[in-house]
Amino acid sequence: MSIVQNKKAFHDYFIEEKYEAGVTLEGWEVKAIRAGRVQLKEAYVIIRKSELFLIGCHISPLLTASSHIVPDPVRTRKLLLHAEEIKCLIGKVERAGYTLVPLDMHYKAGKIKLEIGLAKGKKQHDKRESEKQKEWARDKQRLMRGK
Repeated sequence: MSIVQNKKAFHDYFIEEKYEAGVTLEGWEVKAIRAGRVQLKEAYVIIRKSELFLIGCHISPLLTASSHIVPDPVRTRKLLLHAEEIKCLIGKVERAGYTLVPLDMHYKAGKIKLEIGLAKGKKQHDKRESEKQKEWARDKQRLMRGK
């Protein structure tokens, strides 16, 4: 079941491969995510010392958050993947033009997972072409319904 999606990623990038990663979260973050107070729009994934980190993901703390913690809404969160997957991703990201973007945050077996995509940036003309394809598909559907 999806919690939040990053629709902007599909607009700005060609997604070539998808991976599912666990996220290290604090208690107040889990409660806020379950309440739907998370945003992936400006988030991205970096590689540091053979580990993956999610940066820029904004999780708004609930008003009922514990008073003995000072919540940081945009703190850097570590992503959990198998070592072989991380090595594979490092090799692919080091090639020119590839980056890792968060696509979707969802529940799986009661745990919160993050789907990340290996992506290549789109140029402006690619974005226009994608938009034309979507419009044409919509127009075809309208024409088929009209008959």
